[in-house]
Amino acid sequence: MNKVMLIGRLTRDPELRYTGSNLPVATFTLAVNRNFTNQAGEREADFLNVVVWRKQAENIKNYLTQGSQVAVEGRIQTRSYDDQEGKKRYITEIIADNVQFLDTKSARENQVVGSNDNFNDVTPNDFPTNMETTNVKNDPFSDFGANIEISDDELPF
Repeated sequence: MNKVMLIGRLTRDPELRYTGSNLPVATFTLAVNRNFTNQAGEREADFLNVVVWRKQAENIKNYLTQGSQVAVEGRIQTRSYDDQEGKKRYITEIIADNVQFLDTKSARENQVVGSNDNFNDVTPNDFPTNMETTNVKNDPFSDFGANIEISDDELPF
């Protein structure tokens, strides 16, 4: 079985091209953090080439930019070619079947606190004062009584 699922951020804006038969294909590099740190205590990342075809390729070009966070589901594919010197070169890529957008461009642009430097620029006036809050000590289901009766016909499964 050849199946891969990744979550990461684009290292650059996606590139969109069209094949000779006018089929759209987008490529981008995905930075995926490793679950552990190295001996220096730093978190490392893997940089993986991703290929997306057809309508989803056009959507990726239109809606994603460098730094966008995505989830990629697909398969690993290795292809080869001969370079100008006659040496065989291999390329390993992720062929994406599905790409889920995990954030939006506007959400990235409107982040109030992005780093410690930005935190110093935030003042109490930047936060709303009329926010409605809920007392978590109160039971939100107390008005329903002791038991809630549901028949099997009402269940969706």
